[in-house]
Amino acid sequence: MQEFTEALPGGCLCGQVRYSLRGPALFVSQCCCKDCQKATGTGHTTIVGVHRSQLQITAGTPKTFQSRGESGGDVVRHFCGNCGGRLYTSGTLPGELIMIQAGSLDDPARVHPESVVYAKDALPWDRFDPALPRFEKLPDRGAT
Repeated sequence: MQEFTEALPGGCLCGQVRYSLRGPALFVSQCCCKDCQKATGTGHTTIVGVHRSQLQITAGTPKTFQSRGESGGDVVRHFCGNCGGRLYTSGTLPGELIMIQAGSLDDPARVHPESVVYAKDALPWDRFDPALPRFEKLPDRGAT
């Protein structure tokens, strides 16, 4: 578990929506699901799993887009309505889990991927650290 001893600031491309993230990351994963591929236009995205209470929106109000995930649950993507910059994902997830887009952090180098999830959807040209554990789907983490 990666602990943030000081707040991690982040936001969208244009700066209209800003946030602050505090506390430990429950996980940091490279997600290869087909939804993330479509949403990013590439092979995977890096997500930081945290409790909803760890995220504070400090400026602006994100827009949302809701779809149905592979599990049948709701997936709600939060993004800037002005520039379209992706911020985080919520929805029908265990407990109060949300997934921050690591690329939206001001300093994304502060987090380090610990696993690859939805490896079943990984594209053959996308490469990952071979030392990272791989999961066919998002592992069941209970009501984290």
